Amino acid sequence: MQADPLSHTLAALADPTRRAILARLALGEATVTELAEPFDMSFPAISKHLKVLERAGLVEQGREAQFRPRRLRPEPLRDLAGWLETYRRHWEGRLDRLDDYLKELQSKGAADERERDAE
Repeated sequence: MQADPLSHTLAALADPTRRAILARLALGEATVTELAEPFDMSFPAISKHLKVLERAGLVEQGREAQFRPRRLRPEPLRDLAGWLETYRRHWEGRLDRLDDYLKELQSKGAADERERDAE
């Protein structure tokens, strides 16, 4: 079974090294050497991470003379944000109902306390 684009995006984001690479690319394009600098791993390991990001459509490879800088492609992140938005609205609705219920309990408690003080 072939994974859908959202699954590729989520799988790519599951690794902290790949998230760090994306954070670096959000600042601007970079070569593999520049991307590998902060990590204590081999170039083949960094290349494997880049291939996962490229398959997910999150990174693309440019071509400038002999350099092949990578750059961020934000479209899959926008698709993910849209998917997550549905769940954010769901949880906000639940939290709003919980807030209303807690306010109701507080005002009932305050009314009960006023009744006891009046007795």
